[in-house]
Amino acid sequence: MRAGLRLRGLVVWGVALAVVGGAVPVAGAVGDGPAEGWADGGPEADLAYHGLARMASGRVDVRFTPRNHGPSAVPDATVRLRWSEPLVDRQAMPEGCARSGRQVVLCRIGALAADGLGERVELRVRLLGMPSEVLLEIDTVWSGGAVDRNRLNDRQRVLVLDTGDEYYF
Repeated sequence: MRAGLRLRGLVVWGVALAVVGGAVPVAGAVGDGPAEGWADGGPEADLAYHGLARMASGRVDVRFTPRNHGPSAVPDATVRLRWSEPLVDRQAMPEGCARSGRQVVLCRIGALAADGLGERVELRVRLLGMPSEVLLEIDTVWSGGAVDRNRLNDRQRVLVLDTGDEYYF
């Protein structure tokens, strides 16, 4: 098993980042994919992400709200946003979000009550070049030890065309 790097509530494998949010004990982490490493028998939660993505002139705006359908609360969670195209090297990230490689941004969601909504996450990234489309994948990478047996609603794939139109997920 690989050693993880603790960054104030965010667990990342093999990547050094500057941080993100307040101190939270590391209670659960994942390896190469979202489901690996979650403790069987932990509290059960059901995370979901719903929002929109829009692209114009190589800029992608993403806005979504996390939700925990329960039955248990989630002490802290982190979501991964992965683009099919590389991001421009230097760009500002909103509080709670950090780059994790050429095509990935991690955002701390924080604690979510059972059957509760989290704070809306909003970010804008600039893609390298000016692609006519990009595939955006969103998934949970850390859930604070909670187990999510319904992986259908916390994994989203959205094809975003460079038209300025909003694509909902």
